[in-house]
Amino acid sequence: MSTADRLTDALYGLGWGTVKKLPEPVAVRLGRTIADLTWKQRGKGVQRLEANYARVVPGATPERLTELSRAGMRSYLRYWMESFRLPAWSRERVRTGFDPKDIHFLTDGLASGKGVILALPHMANYDLAGAWVTTKLETPFTTVAERLKPETLYDRFVAYREGLGMEVLPHSGGSAFGTLARRLRDGGLVCLVADRDLSASGVEVDFFGEKTRMPAGPALLAQQTGALLLPVTLWYDDSPVMQGQVHPAIEVPASGTRPEKTSVMTQALADAFATGIADHPEDWHMLQRLWLADLDPAKGPS
Repeated sequence: MSTADRLTDALYGLGWGTVKKLPEPVAVRLGRTIADLTWKQRGKGVQRLEANYARVVPGATPERLTELSRAGMRSYLRYWMESFRLPAWSRERVRTGFDPKDIHFLTDGLASGKGVILALPHMANYDLAGAWVTTKLETPFTTVAERLKPETLYDRFVAYREGLGMEVLPHSGGSAFGTLARRLRDGGLVCLVADRDLSASGVEVDFFGEKTRMPAGPALLAQQTGALLLPVTLWYDDSPVMQGQVHPAIEVPASGTRPEKTSVMTQALADAFATGIADHPEDWHMLQRLWLADLDPAKGPS
């Protein structure tokens, strides 16, 4: 393991080991302080966040984009502070920490026995939403995690999410799709973060007026298993309680080839994400390149 990898792993270990022990007001202030310091440094991530917000809020003045990026970094650090502290939250704190609207789309879908796929963008704190599902609804679910470097960091994330009641599958290796399909056929729940896939297998969609690619997995799973595909968007307000919206199910088209159906469904998913992101842009934590026009073919996604 390189020195950089050891440092990265140590910093995350410090977060989970130390931040979770802080009183909540102290953790909130710490997160805001780190966010503001990071924002003032105007690094690549902050600049990319601003550039992405310029797509989401067309016509925004430079002053407005600056305000958004500052709010975006505060939201992003709120996510990290909450995530470091989640393992120490009481079950009651988790149950009262999230207030999703139209949750009946999820509960009715699970009651039908068809299986449900929840697809989310990188908004607010999807780990908290997942912990709420396993705690408040007492419903286990399966998700997929990208293999991070170093391997010890990936292991930390898996242990963290499994500690919140999730079954975590590695993204690489090729077996994840089959396992997800089996869980859905058994009437289970699958949750996937699905707003960025710049690989060759990603589905091209129109997103805020420009082309990007999003993963085909949610649409393919719905077609193959008959499970409901429900978009979910998340956001923060001024309270300690995260807000959310479960959107109506994305239907499988009655006709067309599998790629054609997948394209239509993934575009519908992108449209649902866009609705939530446009309403709460500061809670969309996209600090990477997303739109195809921003990609350097020589370097690939970053």
